[in-house]
Amino acid sequence: QVQLVESGGGLVQAGGSLRLSCAASGSIFSINAWGWYRQAPEKQRELVAAITSGGSTSYADSVKGRFTISRDNDKNTVYLQMSSLKPEDTAVYSCNADVVAVTLIGAAPLDAWGQGTLVTVSS
Repeated sequence: QVQLVESGGGLVQAGGSLRLSCAASGSIFSINAWGWYRQAPEKQRELVAAITSGGSTSYADSVKGRFTISRDNDKNTVYLQMSSLKPEDTAVYSCNADVVAVTLIGAAPLDAWGQGTLVTVSS
């Protein structure tokens, strides 16, 4: 079993900053890639940022220059630093991890998701 737990969401004024964290725990052999997704009301979920095991990052055009994704491999944790927040950034943010889990029959790939954390940006 692998669990992802997010923290750091909340209410912030436009122009402000927040840092989200997502910690993985459980029977983890390794984590290949992480992603942060968001879903606003009545909109499809979108990939906001991703980071590979080697540290390569990618961002949605809408957040480039404002959001930064990073990871701490020792802590099995990923972060999303969000700055210059806009009301349109309001959404439930969820983390995703491409995990290699330890199972009774050996290592196995696992696509793990957190429960989501709400970010609300007021104008």
